[in-house]
Amino acid sequence: MVDAETLLDEIRQDLHTVTEQLLRHPYVQALEEGKIGQENLCLFAGEQYNIIASDLKSAAYLVSRFGSATSRDFFLGILQGERAAWDALLTFAHALGLNETQLREHEPLPCAHAYTCYMAWLALYASDAEIASAYLVNFPAWGQNCGRLSGILRERFGLSETEVAFFDLFASPPAMFEVNALSVIQQGLDRGIEPRLIQRAARLLQAYELMYWDALYRTSCP
Repeated sequence: MVDAETLLDEIRQDLHTVTEQLLRHPYVQALEEGKIGQENLCLFAGEQYNIIASDLKSAAYLVSRFGSATSRDFFLGILQGERAAWDALLTFAHALGLNETQLREHEPLPCAHAYTCYMAWLALYASDAEIASAYLVNFPAWGQNCGRLSGILRERFGLSETEVAFFDLFASPPAMFEVNALSVIQQGLDRGIEPRLIQRAARLLQAYELMYWDALYRTSCP
């Protein structure tokens, strides 16, 4: 039987090309070069408002669904992180001149919203091992981009540390995040969860993440 660490290495190798596309995405590059103005950042805030609102519900459902399982604490950590991100997102949006009424009125881009729709599907139907794998593979790429965005927003747009806290939250994942995720995956493998399903969840979520950035870029830099 394959172990969690070996499986994770295989998944990361298989998804190397997609991950590199995420880390070198032209949206981040365009923002860095000043090709995207503050009005386009409002699009980012509006999309994230819809995404975090949905992901909060997905994470809360995961805590409830796996409340008696050993993976409960892992998902509780995810929920706490999403809750902190929600508050920080509102602070970022306010720095752009957006209030919550305007955020609620934002209509999400279909391709940008695919990630959170799949996350909701995972919360409803997938095993905890599949979900942990999807998070574990996806969060580092998202976090690295958030770290770059934090620096860009401070340097080019003059935002304060408090106003970019949303990005810093994701740029610095909890120290034990990977260890805890691997534990959930290993327990799933031990129960007989098929490795291909664990791989599939990571592959699809990473692909939907790329669709998110692509949609932002197409809309912000037509």
